[in-house]
Amino acid sequence: MNIFEALRQSHERQRDLLAQLIETSGDTPERKQLFQKIQQEIEAHERAEERHFYRPIMMDDNGIDPSRHGIAEHHEIDEILELLKETELSSPAWLVHAKELRHKVLHHLEEEEHKFFQMAGKILSQQEKQQLSAKYLRDYEEALAQ
Repeated sequence: MNIFEALRQSHERQRDLLAQLIETSGDTPERKQLFQKIQQEIEAHERAEERHFYRPIMMDDNGIDPSRHGIAEHHEIDEILELLKETELSSPAWLVHAKELRHKVLHHLEEEEHKFFQMAGKILSQQEKQQLSAKYLRDYEEALAQ
């Protein structure tokens, strides 16, 4: 498995969890559990991706700006997650924020898969793609276990 395949697996989990999350209502165990899952998934993904994908890409001059942009989007996503944590699950505002999170995450994933991956594919060697995948997956799994 290369780094792009590993990242896409997490992207698909994020899409699935977010779709389920916005279908929930009120202060229910289901909403609480799904929110915890998406939070863990996003945080583990961001941590491993920034260390084992963005960082190596930034070593190439062509990768600096796109990597910074991706990291900035991670920060925006983190801010929405914080807003959701601070909002009552039963509040109508919670669903508004959850939909905002979904929109921001989906935008980020699409941009990454359709623009960033192509650029990164030109920067990384086949060997690097394999090695980064192993490092990413190890860090990602470690973060999920915490």
